[in-house]
Parts: sequence; structure tokens; C-alpha cells
Amino acid sequence: MPRLNIDGGCHCGKIRYEANVDTDNVVICHCTDCQAMSGGPYRANVVVKAENFHLTGEPKTYIKTTGDSGIPRRLAFCPDCGSGLYSTTVETPERYNLRIGGVTQRAELVPKVQGFCRSALPWAMDLRDIRQVP
Repeated sequence: MPRLNIDGGCHCGKIRYEANVDTDNVVICHCTDCQAMSGGPYRANVVVKAENFHLTGEPKTYIKTTGDSGIPRRLAFCPDCGSGLYSTTVETPERYNLRIGGVTQRAELVPKVQGFCRSALPWAMDLRDIRQVP
């Protein structure tokens, strides 16, 4: 189990965190909720156990009942800049799904699995042929 100490937070710096993660727990989610909440074609997350996650600052949260399972999830974001930070269970969080975009070491967190691929935008599954601009 390859482990990595990471840090990150929101865009404006009001909320910061540190975590120790298993780099095998990096996932891409193509569900329609992640598309809508991220404003993009998918959301990338790294899962971290609660005891390995330390947050500084007070995020705003939103309770969302997931479509497939009906389980309520707490989504956290910065109250000032709106950056998405994580999602977790509502009662007694054991794990946090940290949003990769806010992690300083995000280039080192390579996704290992993609979920909800039936909801994926067809073009988001292969970007190689789209013109690239440096």
C-alpha cells in the first residue's frame, strides 16, 4: 500500500488540510452528480481515512442524497471562494473523498479506477485526439 503525505485546500487559502493517503485509492467518478457539482465532465478524488485527515478552517457543507443509493452525503466547500473540498457521510465520518484539484501533490495522485462510466460523457473517456495547446 503506497502512502503519501499530502496537503491542500481551497483556492483562496481560507481552508487548509493535511492527510496521509493510500495512492491506490485515487478514483474518477463520472456520475451525473459529480458532473453537476464539479462543473466538469467528472470529478477526481482520493479517499482518506478520518484519522489520517486534519482540517484547518471551517468549510460550509451541503447535504446531498445520492441518486443510486439514497444515502445522504455531506459535501464541503469553502464559504468564500466556493472550492470543493471533500465529501463524506453525514453521521460519524470514517472516510473523506478529497477533491484532487485542491491537493498540492495532485500530479502524484494517478487515478486507479473510474466509476459510473455509464454516465460518462463519450468524449471525456479519450482526450488524446483533441488538439492540445501548451
